Amino acid sequence: MTAATDPAAEERAARRAAELSAYRDDGPIARALGLLARGQLPPLAPVLVAGVLTVVALILGAGIHELPALLAPVALLLLAGPSATHPHGGRLDWLVPPVIRAIEYGYLAVLGFALNVPEPLVYTLLAVLVYHHYDTVYRTRQGLWPPDWVFQAGLGWDGRMLVAALAAVLGVTTPVYAALALYLGVLFGWESIRTWLETERGSGTEIDLEEEAGA
Repeated sequence: MTAATDPAAEERAARRAAELSAYRDDGPIARALGLLARGQLPPLAPVLVAGVLTVVALILGAGIHELPALLAPVALLLLAGPSATHPHGGRLDWLVPPVIRAIEYGYLAVLGFALNVPEPLVYTLLAVLVYHHYDTVYRTRQGLWPPDWVFQAGLGWDGRMLVAALAAVLGVTTPVYAALALYLGVLFGWESIRTWLETERGSGTEIDLEEEAGA
């Protein structure tokens, strides 16, 4: 029996695709673009290009309220969004989620610091996002998948970056960062705690990461 027809291999591939989709943390806009592309756009190259463009945009625009830094989320969305529904089966497609995370965290940090958002507030927002993404990875490894509505209500990387950019345009970056940190903190924290409290001990699926990697 070949690997292409091996049910176990197909199951692992399907699980890996589902994990990478969850780790991407796409919002409603990115998912809509992904549906339009019908999963035909390979994910890695567009995301890497978007990362380079984001760095260039921040260098050109951050701190002086110019348009390049504020258009970075739009460029990322147009490049990375259409690949949201791709199965991510390439050998290096596992790089896509960490690249998106680096772009999102870096963008929110640089924009916040450049526009004089209090540093503790910037760090709080980033900490909320780090918790959400860590919780997503840990839960999927235990077979406890976060519900889809959490990713939608959490706005996704696309929604959060667009909200931050719009706040910068309107000159209300600090209150918007505060609102995002509070809203997302309550949303992700409440849903995570509720799930773990309602899950009976031992009901999750323990995953041996070394064994999985070897497979």
